[in-house]
Amino acid sequence: MIRITTHIAIDERELQFDFVRASGPGGQNVNKVATAAQLRFDVRHSPSLSDEVRIRLVRLAGRKMTAEGILVIEAKRFRSQDRNRQDAVNRLTALVRKASEKPTPRLKTRPSKASRERKIHAKRLRSRTKQLRRPVPGSED
Repeated sequence: MIRITTHIAIDERELQFDFVRASGPGGQNVNKVATAAQLRFDVRHSPSLSDEVRIRLVRLAGRKMTAEGILVIEAKRFRSQDRNRQDAVNRLTALVRKASEKPTPRLKTRPSKASRERKIHAKRLRSRTKQLRRPVPGSED
């Protein structure tokens, strides 16, 4: 079991790992060894997640989510398979933890009377400055 929060734990059997060859520098090691980890987690059918967390996770995942509701996380930062596997699990944990936080609702606010008056005063000053830049009517240079 992977403990995410006090209420959420994901069974390791829900995670599917595929190992592929990583791109980038690394010489022969990159060409021969499949070190990059692809973690697949079925968000849509996971019994570990509540509906609220599931909806927020789909929104947070963005392009990492497939049309079938499977979250795909690719980890290829490290040169060893184990470290990439652990990195993918850590990234999944962080994503689910963030999705489990309830967003605080926005409170509607209104500008104070003093701030409205300051705004109008500033507009008047700006208007006066621009008026003084205009040519005086009736005077020809």
